[in-house]
Amino acid sequence: MPELPEVEVVRRGLERWVARRSVAETEVLHPRAVRRHLAGGEDFAHRLKGQRLGTPARRGKYLWIPVEGTGTAVLAHLGMSGQLLVQPGEAPDEKHLRIRFRFDDALGTELRFVDQRTFGGLSLHDTAQDGLPDVIAHIARDPLDPLFDDEAFHQALRRKRSTIKRALLDQSLISGVGNIYADEALWRSRVHYERPTAGFTRPHTAELLGHVRDVMSAALAVGGTSFDSLYVNVNGESGYFDRSLDAYGREGLPCRRCGTPLRRRPWMNRSSYFCPNCQRPPRAPSRPAAR
Repeated sequence: MPELPEVEVVRRGLERWVARRSVAETEVLHPRAVRRHLAGGEDFAHRLKGQRLGTPARRGKYLWIPVEGTGTAVLAHLGMSGQLLVQPGEAPDEKHLRIRFRFDDALGTELRFVDQRTFGGLSLHDTAQDGLPDVIAHIARDPLDPLFDDEAFHQALRRKRSTIKRALLDQSLISGVGNIYADEALWRSRVHYERPTAGFTRPHTAELLGHVRDVMSAALAVGGTSFDSLYVNVNGESGYFDRSLDAYGREGLPCRRCGTPLRRRPWMNRSSYFCPNCQRPPRAPSRPAAR
């Protein structure tokens, strides 16, 4: 699934091409695309007709477009294959086009939600005073957010009594980090993914957060990570950070730091990639001697 850099690339594209435009018509072409909007597709389209869209916002992997003056926002769930594309109105429909937004202006472009696997979708939700949709109020700030609290994260990490990769993927603790960037940040930190969080000192936490921010910023600079044609920006272009990955997807290839072949291990229905030399597994707790 897309992680913070990929979602931020889409948000920036929407800010350029969609913000401050008024919706002339919304066409829902597949009911699954609005299944999280419980009132259904007709209600979704009706409530957006004639409304002006605000500046798109993001928290972690979550993206939304405020609807000005209504206290609501369109929340986008990209899922495994969801795309928000800005296309000329005369462009042929994509095979998996699910929702279309036409605008009341002369720019000639429309916004299309395309989703091959129909795991994603759009929905309309009330927002809090800070503009955050109510259904994602539990999502923590992400490490690129200026208001992210490093000390609070460190304290929560110590209390978590978990392992570090599980903690990095816990969106109520820190948002935006997924499997790819967790593996990359842990490789840079020389930390094994099963290391207990309770043993992290402030310097260790600070170092890890620094690597998380560095790897996400580097990915963002080249448009994110695209392993196939499903992860694209609003113009349909792919990102190129997959060419710079140090750990993820490099099973059997030499570690760029020490030359040891990287390993992959099954982990929570995913995979973890690591260097067995640079990222030594934690020692098992010693058992008391039998009497």
